[in-house]
Amino acid sequence: MELVVAHPALKAFMCGSLSGTCSTLLFQPLDLVKTRLQTLQNSMRPGSPKVGMVTVFLSVVRTERLLGLWKGVSPSFMRCIPGVGIYFSTFYSLKQHFFQERGPSALEAVLLGASARTVAGVCMLPVTVIKTRFESGRYNYVTVLGALRSVYMTEGPRALFSGLTATLLRDAPFSGIYVMFYSQAKRSLPQEATSSVYVPLLNFSCGVMAGVLASLVTQPADVVKTQVQVSPHLYRSTGDAVCCIYREQGLKGFFRGRCRGLCAGR
Repeated sequence: MELVVAHPALKAFMCGSLSGTCSTLLFQPLDLVKTRLQTLQNSMRPGSPKVGMVTVFLSVVRTERLLGLWKGVSPSFMRCIPGVGIYFSTFYSLKQHFFQERGPSALEAVLLGASARTVAGVCMLPVTVIKTRFESGRYNYVTVLGALRSVYMTEGPRALFSGLTATLLRDAPFSGIYVMFYSQAKRSLPQEATSSVYVPLLNFSCGVMAGVLASLVTQPADVVKTQVQVSPHLYRSTGDAVCCIYREQGLKGFFRGRCRGLCAGR
């Protein structure tokens, strides 16, 4: 009997989708808290007491119960499972096409990761808009398909791609910076460490460090993306959102919800 061997790109798609499912289920509460923190700035009055991550977390549990922390997990699954799969399969295909004989340099790693993330981000943007709105708590959507239909009918197809510029300004640099730091961190490891039993732990540590650094750099774009997708009627453009956030909150307004980004990456 002849065995059918899956194409490497398909394997990358399946592995990426599986990892996306696990990380989405684990970090959804942090994602929801991050979105609530980022959207609070429009409703807070001057002089109001500072609201932090723990305050929002306890408020959600108190008013929406424990399962309320997983509000928006359905669109998160619909976005991450195919989205991560698209990212990994695109990343693998590009790497095999351009860097089959050698490893990419630091700059090439940035471009490679950014390109793969751009493809995935554009493909999944309508679901990302719905996910953000679910998490914000400002919309009474019941199902993902119902939400997509509602936005399309009441706001037009353009609303499903709101925040595209901010999303790409977040996702493309994040992925590129992550791949660069991760690749360089692994290369800096001594040869004996890469063949030891601690390889999974070392890879995990490199990934955490790369994720934290990439999150710090792209946090402002993430805040802008959330604002535009939750309240598209308030902003004429991404630049308008940037000016509005800076005018009302100053530079610190671009770093709301950064704790979640540092804990879970993107």
